[in-house]
Amino acid sequence: MAGRFGSVITAMVTPFREDHAVDLDRARDLARYLLANGSDAVVVAGSTGESPTLTAREKADLFAAVAEEVHGRGKLICGTGTYSTAETLELTQVAEEAGADGLLVVTPYYNRPPQRGLVAHFERIADATELPIIAYNIPSRTATRIEHDTLLRLAERPNIVAVKDSTGDFQGISRLIAEAPEGFEVYSGDDWATFGYLCLGAVGVVSVASHLVGPQIHQMVDLIQTGDIPAARKIHESLSPLFNALFVTSNPIPLKAALEMIGRPCGTARLPLVPATPEERDRVRKALEDAGLLA
Repeated sequence: MAGRFGSVITAMVTPFREDHAVDLDRARDLARYLLANGSDAVVVAGSTGESPTLTAREKADLFAAVAEEVHGRGKLICGTGTYSTAETLELTQVAEEAGADGLLVVTPYYNRPPQRGLVAHFERIADATELPIIAYNIPSRTATRIEHDTLLRLAERPNIVAVKDSTGDFQGISRLIAEAPEGFEVYSGDDWATFGYLCLGAVGVVSVASHLVGPQIHQMVDLIQTGDIPAARKIHESLSPLFNALFVTSNPIPLKAALEMIGRPCGTARLPLVPATPEERDRVRKALEDAGLLA
């Protein structure tokens, strides 16, 4: 069955103008497009949205702008996690005021807190809001993993309702799904891992590729949830080259190149991220052609 936020959540890019200012009008348009094309919810100001380079004011403006488009169409999940508990709390309040349906809270990065620090961080946020929280476990970016026992402890909190898992640890996810309290949900945090995670009992994916192939990803998820694994596997295999091309370099560099190629430009990434190289663009273009998205 689908999770409380649906089966396909898109980790939305943040559109920028040529001067690299946030383009709120294009953000509204993109959110509306995604929810009409396979997405049940969108994440604003996540890592795909280049959250570390957004100011608090820009995040607040994005939350409010996208909320106007999402309500009545799907769900809004605001990325409020930072490496500062105090700043995360401030952004959480802003998300509440904007009308968010949930929060995506990443593991604090760079400062590498011990597991007891992670517990204190997430519990402090959970105490400060009634919004449902998705913990985001992505040690490749944060240098700290939320360990199994820590996740189980956090899952006891009624409003820590899910994890977006980007560990690629199938054995660990199988164990987590088996041992987590009833109602605690697992979302794949990587497109390439979604097929396997769902077969193990995950409820959906927080996707990057759904900017481009949202209906196909949603169909794959639906097929798995109704038991047609062979048909779902065919979709997974057909989309795998695109999944791989979108991570030929740091996300969202390839995705923003792909969006420009298909006629939905969202600007280039902000420094320290840089535009895709010609070689990277060629790889993305071929994947788009093979997926039938470009002639």
